[in-house]
Amino acid sequence: MDKIDTRYRNFIQILREELVPAMGCTEPVAIAYGAAKAREILGRIPDKIRVEASGNIIKNVKSVVVPNTGGLKGIEAAAAAGAVAGNAGKILEVISQVTGAQKTEIRNYLDSHEITVNPAEGDVVFDILVTLTAGNDTVRLRISYYHTNIVFVEKNGTVLLKAGETSETASGLTSRSCLTVDAIMDFIETMDVDDVRELVQRQIDYNYAIAQEGMNGNWGANIGKVLREYYGSDIKIRARYMAAAGSDARMSGCELPVIIVSGSGNQGITASVPVVEYARELGVSHDTMLRAVALSDLLTIHMKTGIGRLSAYCGAVSAGCGAGAAIAYLNGGRRKEVAHTLVNALATISGMICDGAKPSCAAKIAAAVDAGILGYHMFKNSQQFRDGEGIVAKGVENTISNIGRLGRFGMRETDREIIRIMTGN
Repeated sequence: MDKIDTRYRNFIQILREELVPAMGCTEPVAIAYGAAKAREILGRIPDKIRVEASGNIIKNVKSVVVPNTGGLKGIEAAAAAGAVAGNAGKILEVISQVTGAQKTEIRNYLDSHEITVNPAEGDVVFDILVTLTAGNDTVRLRISYYHTNIVFVEKNGTVLLKAGETSETASGLTSRSCLTVDAIMDFIETMDVDDVRELVQRQIDYNYAIAQEGMNGNWGANIGKVLREYYGSDIKIRARYMAAAGSDARMSGCELPVIIVSGSGNQGITASVPVVEYARELGVSHDTMLRAVALSDLLTIHMKTGIGRLSAYCGAVSAGCGAGAAIAYLNGGRRKEVAHTLVNALATISGMICDGAKPSCAAKIAAAVDAGILGYHMFKNSQQFRDGEGIVAKGVENTISNIGRLGRFGMRETDREIIRIMTGN
């Protein structure tokens, strides 16, 4: 793929759009970002806050610790943190600079101010409407379709920003239609590594650091440590437990930033950390490791595009399968090995549910990475799942399309039932 090719530029831009830093689970952070931005427009700390959120937002915020709040969970905590102490200019690191005194202010605000949470109207899967009121002044701000996409701002009845009705596929991001396994492999094999070096190196540095913290500290259910203690430190296990450990820390309020993929820090960790472990084990060059991580990222984005940002389909599946395919690449595999690894892995683990962000995400990540590695070793041993066996279709793109259909449409009622179960309805 030539550097002057429009596709080449699109691939670079997609990575720029996707590989961005975030501190904390991205759904509560999106609420904090919206509250901080609305407070900036309001000009003072609000007297009261109302948050209207779609079901998937409620699901993903309910059980995860909001970092820099002293262990608080939930939409109210995220909104208060953003309104009281958020720096909107930091975007998804909006609450990364909260001081000890501000943590106390956040708790005091929660105890003394009205914060109401209601389901959002309509059927947009990713939808947040934050309303801040102080005296006679009111600001309403809406984020839709992805975490930083502010589509509406109104102050005291005057519309300051209105992006109009849009959709996930027309929300200001570079079209993902250029992504296919063949095109991704062409890009990875021919790209100038310097064009992605800074982006991917930052991902490796950030995400490996939080994985190490997960193994060194006491976070969540300590899935990483359990895997190491009872399964050992073989590379196939190490790849799993290091990725799980990153999620252990992140889901339980660790204040280290991560680089996200497809809007998710857990996916960003899963797509990168196992690949780094294998690259170091195999002793490949640093540039080859960078290519492999970029491959995992792009495959993850490709698989997740058809499913959507939020779904009942666990996002770790796409990232774990992407990591497995990148591991195949590190072992000398090319288009054929990568494609068959993906199909085998997707056939193994697709359908694992997303029931919100919480400590068990780490265990799901370990299972997803295991499926990715199994998918590679199956093909290496001349074993594969074939066309017509369940959701597997002839050709990797057709199988990926089936996964998108399953996650976006087939699991809609599953998603609704999960949300009903989690909210006690």
